[in-house]
Amino acid sequence: MLAGGTLIGDSGVFGGNRKSVIKVGIIGCGDRGRGMMHVIRELKDQFSITAICDTLDFRLESARKMLGTGTFRAYKDYRKLLDDSNVDAVVIAVPLYLHYPVAADSLQAGKHLYLEKTMTFDIPQALKLVKLSEQRRGQVLQVGHQYRYSPLYYKVKEFIDKGWLGKVNQVDCRWDRNGNWRRPVPDPSLERRINWRMYKAYSGGLVAELLSHQIDFINWIFDAHPTAIQATGGIDIFKDGRETFDNVQVMFRYPEEGIIGNFGATCGNAHDGYLFKIKGTKGTISLLTDRGVFLPEKNTAPENELIDGVTGASKIVWSKEGGAPILPEPTKDGTWYALIDFYKAVRSGRLPDSNVYTGAKTAICVDLANQALYGQKVMHWSKEANAVLAAPVNQQK
Repeated sequence: MLAGGTLIGDSGVFGGNRKSVIKVGIIGCGDRGRGMMHVIRELKDQFSITAICDTLDFRLESARKMLGTGTFRAYKDYRKLLDDSNVDAVVIAVPLYLHYPVAADSLQAGKHLYLEKTMTFDIPQALKLVKLSEQRRGQVLQVGHQYRYSPLYYKVKEFIDKGWLGKVNQVDCRWDRNGNWRRPVPDPSLERRINWRMYKAYSGGLVAELLSHQIDFINWIFDAHPTAIQATGGIDIFKDGRETFDNVQVMFRYPEEGIIGNFGATCGNAHDGYLFKIKGTKGTISLLTDRGVFLPEKNTAPENELIDGVTGASKIVWSKEGGAPILPEPTKDGTWYALIDFYKAVRSGRLPDSNVYTGAKTAICVDLANQALYGQKVMHWSKEANAVLAAPVNQQK
C-alpha cells in the first residue's frame, strides 16, 4: 500500500538530457491522468514523472504499476506534492470542481501547470484564475484543449483565414456515445468521488467533458465568443439517479461573425461519434480528431494548391461523400502535440496557444451553456468577461 510521500524506485527516471528535462507531478490518476502519463513517458527527452498523487488508493496503485521502475514519490495529498522541490510542473487531471483550487495552489507554489479542460467549474472561478495567473507571469498555465496544437486543426484555421470556405455561416458539432458513462464503484461510499461526472455539484456534464473541445476551437479560429446561448436537454436515457443530462443540444449565436454554432451530445447513440462540420458559402470542412476533408460546394471548384500534400489527388470516400483530404495522413493524438508545446512554453516563457485567457473564454461558454440547459433560459455574454479576457500582447518572462 502506498503512503503519502512514499519514495518508489532507485534509478533515474526515463533517461534523456537531465538538464533540459522538465520534472512533472501528476495530480489525479484516473483515466485522463494515466492517459497523460502514457504520452509523457513517450516524450522522455522533454519530461520525467517525479511524483504522482491521488486520493484513492487503487488509482495510486494503478499509476504506480504503470510507471514501473523509476524514481518518483506517491502522495495522497496534492499539497504535499506541491511542496516537493523535485517537481517543476504539474499536470492537473482531477474532477472539474477541483480544477480551480488545485490550479490556484499550484500557481502559488511556484509550479508551471498543464490544467485539463474545462479550465474551471464556473465563471467566477475562471475570472479569478485569470487574475491570479497575471500575478504569476513567470509561470506557464496551459489548458488541455489539445486540438489547438494539432497540425490538422492549424490547417483548418489557415483554410478559414484565407477565405477558402467563403463566408462561414454554420458549425455543426456532435460527440455521441452509447453507454451510461459510469465507472465501477468498489464501495458505495465512493459513488460521488468516482462517478462525479454525473452530479451537478462536481461536473459540467457532457458540455464540459466533450463539447468544450469543439466550442474552444470555434472560439479560437474566429477569435470570437457567442453573445447568446440557448439549450435543451434532459435525463432521457439512463434513469439511474444521475443529475447531469445524458442528452443535450446547445446553440450559440455569434452575430458579428454571422455564425450559428450547434453543439450536441447524447449517451444513447454512437453512430455519429465525433462529428465536426464547418460550413461556408464555398465549401465544408468535415473533421474527425485526426483526419479531415474539404468538400467544395457544387458551384465552387477547388484549387489544387488548397489541399496540402495532395495536389491532383482523386476524391476519397468520407461518410459517403466525395472530398479531398486536408492532410495526407492522420495526425497523432492531440495530447502529444499539446505536451510538446507545453515543454516549449516552459522553456521559453511564452504564452501557450491554449492559455488562461482562451481557457477562461471557453469555461465561460460552458458555464453559460449549462445555465441555459438547466435553467431553461437564454444566456448572454457579460461585459465583465470581456474586460478580464483582454490578454496582454506580451506575456514573456
